[in-house]
Amino acid sequence: MVGWVEGRNPTKVTTATSRSKKNEKSIWQRRFWEHLIRNHEDLRRHVEYIHYNPVKHGLTRAPGDWEYSSFHRYVDKGMYDIKWGAGVKMKFDATVGYE
Repeated sequence: MVGWVEGRNPTKVTTATSRSKKNEKSIWQRRFWEHLIRNHEDLRRHVEYIHYNPVKHGLTRAPGDWEYSSFHRYVDKGMYDIKWGAGVKMKFDATVGYE
């Protein structure tokens, strides 16, 4: 089954059979990992993980290319260069994003 992301240019989103039966869309993951941010370094690592996700999943070539990202606010505040994460394959600590 093919669904459409509402409010965007027609972007195909495939839906697994089990998700179709439950009327779930594949752009949302079924589960989540709860995590308590422990300190500023932990927050930084998680924010970077989130900003890099569109690149990791092949949606863009750089975090700055994802127009819906909070990354742009960080760039505007001078916290990151607009080229951060572009053209590199970033690796994150196993504890980030999989809690």
